[in-house]
Amino acid sequence: MSFYEILSAIDRQGLDRAFAAFSEGSIGRILDSDAMAEEDFLALLSPAAGNCLEEMAGKAHRLTLQFFGRTIQLYTPLYVSDYCENQCLYCSFNSCNSFKRKKLALNEVDAEGALIAATGLRHILLLTGESKAKSPVSYIRDCVRILNRHFSSVSIEVYPLTEEDYAGMVSGGLDGLTLYQETYDEDVYRSIHPAGPKRDFRFRLDAPERGASARIRQVSIGALLGLADWRKEAFLTGLHAKYLMDRFPDVEIGVSVPRLRPFSGSFQGECRVSDRDLVQIILAFRLFLPRLGISLSTREDPGLRENLMPLGVTRMSAGSVTSVGGRSVDTHESEKLLQFEVADHRSIPEIASRIRQKGYEPVMKDWVPFS
Repeated sequence: MSFYEILSAIDRQGLDRAFAAFSEGSIGRILDSDAMAEEDFLALLSPAAGNCLEEMAGKAHRLTLQFFGRTIQLYTPLYVSDYCENQCLYCSFNSCNSFKRKKLALNEVDAEGALIAATGLRHILLLTGESKAKSPVSYIRDCVRILNRHFSSVSIEVYPLTEEDYAGMVSGGLDGLTLYQETYDEDVYRSIHPAGPKRDFRFRLDAPERGASARIRQVSIGALLGLADWRKEAFLTGLHAKYLMDRFPDVEIGVSVPRLRPFSGSFQGECRVSDRDLVQIILAFRLFLPRLGISLSTREDPGLRENLMPLGVTRMSAGSVTSVGGRSVDTHESEKLLQFEVADHRSIPEIASRIRQKGYEPVMKDWVPFS
């Protein structure tokens, strides 16, 4: 059964009733157990579990140390193009927005990569707007090839590809894929993607599975928190992660927990996600799937990111720039378009130093391709 079929069979109104049915006593019994079922995961995202965060945090911390130790893997995003064919209501790259679009030439990609690599970081995430015309597969593949000169691990966050295209990139040095479904509610999905190829909910939903089938080493998924009810979104993200882990035991499956951030537009999500809610989501993920990688981006402010480290986070972005050519290309500040505003503006060395001060080891490189 495909994950789309699993998702379509879920009674969403039934989820609301299930969340309301749990008590604090039931949460305690779940935490005393060594194994957790999907119903237990649902309970950990319930309002009742919101009153048990301290107990959840203790167990989540122990599990994180057991499976990951005191390490935080660092990576940074590199935007190479902001051309986009979609009209996503929550994104500055919306094709209806009028601004001067940019795409890095391959020599500029090389220069950006060299600047980032000089910090010692060896994990990079390549991003584009979603335009096959302006950022075709051949261009992305060339960027991956160039970045492999500087980095031991190159991941992409681009429009969904076919399994054949993913496989071609793997042969060219790609080893990671990040792709957010944005929301697992198909009705909400269509309303916030009024036009463009991204309206195809199913093609996007199946893309992480196509990437894993193409033998991409690490696949990360997530929902953009704030677009729809966060409890349901977190639950369905967790089910999606478990589905991928069960089908592809040799692939590192991870989740990200991005929240909506200010951007060039007026859209407001329908669901506020507080810091406390974010804590509950991370704890529930860790307790349900102890081996799951959990990424936290610079969408969150420095203090919150540091406080969340012991609760289950295993990867963090650092030195993020969400505009094209934000490091080496000479662009006037007023001409830069940020996909969204970051909240943690510290440099890679500053974040690495702070991680050490908190008793953890920042990992700049933990992967060497086999040749």
